[in-house]
This record gives sequence, C-alpha cells and structure tokens, in this order.
Amino acid sequence: MEPIRRRDSDDLFEAVVSQDGVMRWLATGRADSRSAARAMCDDHVAHWTRHGYGDFAIRDAATHAFLGRVGLRNRAQHGVDLGFAVQPRAQGRGIAGEAGRACLDLAFRRLSLPAVFAFVLPDNTASIAVLRRLGAQADGTVQSSGLHCLRFRFDPAGTAAAEDVVVDDGGADLRLIQVMGPGSPGDGAALRDGLPDPFGVNGLALVWDDKQHTLTAVSEGRPVAAAGWLLRDMAFDGSPRRTAGLGGVLVHPAHRGQGIARTVISVAVEHARAAGAETMILLCRPDLVPLYAQLGWSRLSVPVTFQQPDGARTSPLTTMIYDLAGLPRPTISVDLRGLPF
Repeated sequence: MEPIRRRDSDDLFEAVVSQDGVMRWLATGRADSRSAARAMCDDHVAHWTRHGYGDFAIRDAATHAFLGRVGLRNRAQHGVDLGFAVQPRAQGRGIAGEAGRACLDLAFRRLSLPAVFAFVLPDNTASIAVLRRLGAQADGTVQSSGLHCLRFRFDPAGTAAAEDVVVDDGGADLRLIQVMGPGSPGDGAALRDGLPDPFGVNGLALVWDDKQHTLTAVSEGRPVAAAGWLLRDMAFDGSPRRTAGLGGVLVHPAHRGQGIARTVISVAVEHARAAGAETMILLCRPDLVPLYAQLGWSRLSVPVTFQQPDGARTSPLTTMIYDLAGLPRPTISVDLRGLPF
C-alpha cells in the first residue's frame, strides 16, 4: 500500500472507474472516463496534503500490479471513514480485508484517532461482510453524498493489528499520543527549543487557559509537535454552542515544513468531535491564516470576546472556525465565555 499519486490515474481507471460492478457501490456512481479517474487522483493527493493521511493504491507485492484503492477519508461533518474498492479480478481473495485492517492499524495505533466510520449502501452485502469481519459495529444511518447509507463504527479496542501488509504512508516512525490535561512540561520545553516566544503572542500580555487535552507527535522517542484543546459552551450570536478551542499548536523548529502540523490538527479535530463539539475555534496570528485555510478552517469577521482577570476583552488575534455539525456561522459576535486558549 502506498499513497495514491496522480500517475496512478490510468491504473485507477482500468481497475476501478471503468468497472460497473465496482462503481455502482461507490458514492461517485458511474464515472467511466479517464478524466474522472484523473480528477479522483487529484482529490486523493489534495486530501493527503490537507490531512497527512488518505487513500492508498493497493498493489500486488510480487508483481506490483494495481489491485484497487483503500484509505481513510476525512469528511468535515462525518469524521474519518474507511473506504475500499478492489478490481473484480482481485475480489474474493481477502484483499479488502487485509488492506482495511492495515488502514485501521494506521488510524488507531499511529494516528490515535478516536473512531473510524464506514458508509455503505444497504444492498452492498459483500462490503458489509468485510466491515463486520474487521470489527465494525452498526451505528445507524446517514446521508452521504446524497445517498441513504448504513453507518458502521470502528473503535480502537475492537480492531486487531494488521499483519503481512507493507504500508508506505510517508510518516516514518511518527506516532501521535493523546493525553488528558495540558501535557508534559518537559515536552513543551523540548518543542520550544529555547525560543522565548514560539507562538508570537507574548506582547499581548494575555492570560491563557490550560488545555484539557493534548495531542503530541513523537518521532524517534522525542516530541516533534503538539496541539491542545478544551471543550466549553461558548456563545455564537448569543446562543450557546458546544465548542472546542484549539491552541498551543507548535512544531519543533527542526521538523517544520514536513506537514506534521496538518496531521496533528486534523486528529485533534476528530478527538473534539468525539467529545461532542459542534464547532471548533482557534485564535491565531494573521500570518497563519493561509495554513488553517488550507486545512478547511474559515476566518471569522465578527468581534470575538474573552475573559481576562480585569474583565472582558475583544480578541486582537484572527479567529478561525471549523464546522463539525452544519451549524450557521455567527453574524454578530462570539463570546468564548472564559479565558483564551
């Protein structure tokens, strides 16, 4: 298994896109052109860029023949889902199950995702059987891409480790660890690496709240990135909304530019979703807006207030939000109802 690239479009067309028996079960439906396959590959590449994980090409270990695709897809209002499509000639050999188990291993043992879902059409009995063998539990129904689908859920405790599948995800030995609380002071000091103001906010003289949860990325036994978040009822246009505040996003100077932050942020969002957050919000410097915009966050233009020891204060930082539940954007104001994060 290796990340799908643009050069895989012809293989994807021959094995999947041109096959009626495969495409009839996918949300994209009938799409029998090579241009459609190229567009799919472009979409897969963009997903890897945004999240640091995504869809893989499945290849025969001996011949390197393209057998299909499998992967983890992050959907803003649904979470991370497992999907697979195997060419007809390779079906019946357990390939979808092996590849799916490898994806779940990646999701739970390396990325520390809190849950993975799967959406399947009710009549797709073959895929339902694969999902059940992988440990999926029925979890209601959902509208996905305009179709009525059964939803299944995987939890970390219910999945076995993958065996005999080689996965190249470009992550080396990077592993994410989720813990309660603000995280280890030692890890924080290691990430700051002596920088006096790594977040660029010391000049604002603000009092910040402690994080309730911390996600740390570790490589070769050392922390290389982290992010924290807390859950709180905040006021959007005067109405309460269960909101997760993201903060403390930091990558060690020696590991910047490798896309680690994108993965840490993406996984932190999923933990907040699992905890019941309807919206996620962060305060950042203006120069970081393009980064978060690339990750699917959007900028707020309304005033945002928070508490300080001397009273309420309007935020001097840029506010970004990430919608988890299809709720309306605020048009008047946002009150964080507590200290900034």
